[in-house]
Amino acid sequence: MSPVRSTLGKRFFVETWGCQMNELDSQRMTGQLMQEGFLPTKEASEADVILLNSCSVREKAEHKVFSRLGEYRLLKMDKPDLVIGLCGCVAQQVGQAALDRIPELDFVLGPARTGELHEIIDRRRNGERVVATGFPKNRVFDIDTISRDGQYKGMVTIVEGCDKKCTFCIVPSTRGPEFSRSKDEILNEVRHLRDFGFKEIELLGQTVNHWKDPATGEDFAVLLDAVATIPGIERLRFITSYPRDFTAEMVRQFAMHQNICPYLHLPVQSGSDRVLKRMGRGYTIEVYKKLTAELRMARPGIALSTDIIVGFPGETATDFRKTLSLLEEIQFSSIYAFKYSPRPGTAALHLSDECDPSVADERLQTLFRLQEGIQRRINQSLVGTTHQLVVTGWGREPGTQIGRTPCHRVVHFPVKDQHVSLGDLTSVRIEHANTHSLMGSPA
Repeated sequence: MSPVRSTLGKRFFVETWGCQMNELDSQRMTGQLMQEGFLPTKEASEADVILLNSCSVREKAEHKVFSRLGEYRLLKMDKPDLVIGLCGCVAQQVGQAALDRIPELDFVLGPARTGELHEIIDRRRNGERVVATGFPKNRVFDIDTISRDGQYKGMVTIVEGCDKKCTFCIVPSTRGPEFSRSKDEILNEVRHLRDFGFKEIELLGQTVNHWKDPATGEDFAVLLDAVATIPGIERLRFITSYPRDFTAEMVRQFAMHQNICPYLHLPVQSGSDRVLKRMGRGYTIEVYKKLTAELRMARPGIALSTDIIVGFPGETATDFRKTLSLLEEIQFSSIYAFKYSPRPGTAALHLSDECDPSVADERLQTLFRLQEGIQRRINQSLVGTTHQLVVTGWGREPGTQIGRTPCHRVVHFPVKDQHVSLGDLTSVRIEHANTHSLMGSPA
């Protein structure tokens, strides 16, 4: 039996990098620690437990993780009882090697084992340095241990892992094989969040629209309809969608339910069919453009964002120009663009014709310049319109707050008579447009 050790006055610090899945995993771990009596702190130097929830999608992010761990290990010189844990996708990727590399590291916890944090802490208390990675069949989704305080939206994981074979992507090895939760379990969590007071729900998955109920085989369109019709759900979002998994019925849900936000993140990765084939994406640009046209017909005014990789092995100047042409044609509300980053264990490592890094740098900056002009024009067209915002926090300027429109744009606005509580809705008229945000006034 584990010895009982008081956590009275003990504090913890969680640093999160990466996607919304990591954000929710951090909320899970926070909840478990708070149930054990730990209190959160915003300063790592004050903590008795430090968790670094990591991302390994890009090589640079992995380097930053170990750099940060190097900083945290120095804290143990003054606080020998400090517990440091490496969590998330880098943890799954490196496993035991992290403990070997950093003697001050206490445990390594993969994303599929997040629900076991309290057990890992107990094992460490008994003197064991723990590696908890891999993908157990029975994963823990205890909704009552998630710390959601201070969040403006309620996030719900509906599918974990990924079975796709994109040649550049490390996610299948860090998040494991695809695993869908049951519709009943998901709906129960959504109702729980509604009762908790959340007005906005976000469904999460690496390929969220590939969800299928493990018992009935019902698909994502059925789930969308079921969630959207729950009384009290004022906003519904989902991320990340895979283009080839979209069906006509899923598109139709945007027309049927106005509480499904008019925003969709739909990664295309490249505007060239030749590059997409080398990436193993399984669709063509013509198919992608047809899907975006159908989405805009179902929901006029829908904002589309995307992911772009430049400098993928074999990408030519012609391939890159096709990507630029796609941006001009689709008119994305925002993009997330990066240089190709080789990841261990991925098929792209074996592709020939590496792109010169300086060429990839130049292409990335060209892409950003084009997109900035597109965003300025789109945002400028919103001046004079009124939008209902979900308030997400305080602005940098005194007396201002920040919110997001249904189409996911950031709006700064001044406090009128009294501030709006985090997560509440308020109407704002857009007065000024910047490239990446809007300025408004209470309507």
